[in-house]
Amino acid sequence: MSALQRLQEKITQLKTGYDAIKAENTELKNQLTNLSSSQSEQEMLINNLREEAQKAQTLEQTVAELRRELEEKDTEIEKIIAQVESLLS
Repeated sequence: MSALQRLQEKITQLKTGYDAIKAENTELKNQLTNLSSSQSEQEMLINNLREEAQKAQTLEQTVAELRRELEEKDTEIEKIIAQVESLLS
């Protein structure tokens, strides 16, 4: 085998290797893009969940405040009823 033939075979092997690496690189870039998109979606979902949790906490605080007000009003109504009953007696 001549040196030229060996050189041509080596060039062919290198081209084949290069094409394989190029294809693998493209595939890895695609995977990275998909992961990046997936990560962005996950971050968006996490942010949405945090917002929903904050809303839920605010609602819980509002409900607690309304319950306290309701208890106060119940106490006031009971006092008024007691006063009316005492006036009627």
